[in-house]
Amino acid sequence: MKILFSSLGSHGHTYPLIPLAAAARDLGHEVLYVTSAAFGPVLERVGVEHLTGGPELGAAFAEATTGLDAEGPREIPPEMLARIFGYLLPRGFALDLKPIIADRRPDLVVHEVGNPGAGMAAQVAGLPALCHGFGRVWTGDDDLVRHAAGLIAQVADELGAKAPGNDPMLMGNPYLDICPPSVQAPEFLASTERIELRPVPFAEPGELPAWVTGHREPLVYLTLGTAFGDVEVLRTAIGGLAGLGARVLVAAGPTVSTEVLGEVPDDVVVLPWVPQADLLPHVDLVVHHGGSGTTMGSFGAGVPQLLLPQGADQFSNAAAVTEAGLGDRLLGGQVTAEAVAEKARRLLADEAVREAARAIAAEVAAMPSPHEVAATLPRYA
Repeated sequence: MKILFSSLGSHGHTYPLIPLAAAARDLGHEVLYVTSAAFGPVLERVGVEHLTGGPELGAAFAEATTGLDAEGPREIPPEMLARIFGYLLPRGFALDLKPIIADRRPDLVVHEVGNPGAGMAAQVAGLPALCHGFGRVWTGDDDLVRHAAGLIAQVADELGAKAPGNDPMLMGNPYLDICPPSVQAPEFLASTERIELRPVPFAEPGELPAWVTGHREPLVYLTLGTAFGDVEVLRTAIGGLAGLGARVLVAAGPTVSTEVLGEVPDDVVVLPWVPQADLLPHVDLVVHHGGSGTTMGSFGAGVPQLLLPQGADQFSNAAAVTEAGLGDRLLGGQVTAEAVAEKARRLLADEAVREAARAIAAEVAAMPSPHEVAATLPRYA
């Protein structure tokens, strides 16, 4: 069977799909993956054929935000974000995938939930499709969600497809859900045809510092991910975590230069990048932005979390973690060195939180593996 995967060109949207794509390849299926050129090397390293397609995220943001005051605040208005994710990206992917589908003739399309355009292309070509999530669904009735939904429906209509009114991102397709049910949105669980799939963290291979595997003090991992790095938030968090009697490992990420952070205390190590999937099993506390990849990875590793959400679905992830007793959060102006220190100290010592983290790790381990789910894909073709 020939399966075409497609996702937006970002780490948080592409990496969650790679375990299933690689598993399908292992089972003998021909697997194609359409996304931006930047992810070609990593896909080829895991043995998955890469085809370049879809708009680059940076280009879509640049087009949508033309006219914003370059000297003013860089917060993007909701209507511009809706245009990016509800119109520019879906339309661009749908148009790029049309000739690829006609040429390669896949039997099944797996489109990431942030990429409904690939679902539209499949529908127009008369192909079955599945929608693959990247974490907990982002629910809500705010202006951004409503506006984006309207634009997705508009694009689908322009291209001869039909987007369902209840959740157009799924394009009416069964949903490969990598979020543990206990922390998934209850209304989504009740209304969606779901295929449970264990969230398997993916990271490019790399070396961990030697002391990570043999550390005696508690190990705290601090990251703000690949898209929302904020120098001041990182500095504040470092200031709060230093002096707790722990070792602190900071992944600065692609948006923050390690040099900008300057000198750090002796119990803090700053690196530009770490292989997060390999690191998480050794960690005692994760302090992070609330991105879905880090949140899901922490669930699987059974690690307490302190979330400092910066944007997008990170706020709903932070709320879910807190409500489930799996950690805590600090929002906006609450992020001070003193508050970070207080909450981190409590989470490192709170046995109830640690027990809840162990329980959700067991829940994740019991979910069907990528190979188990890959073996079922022919029934959807």
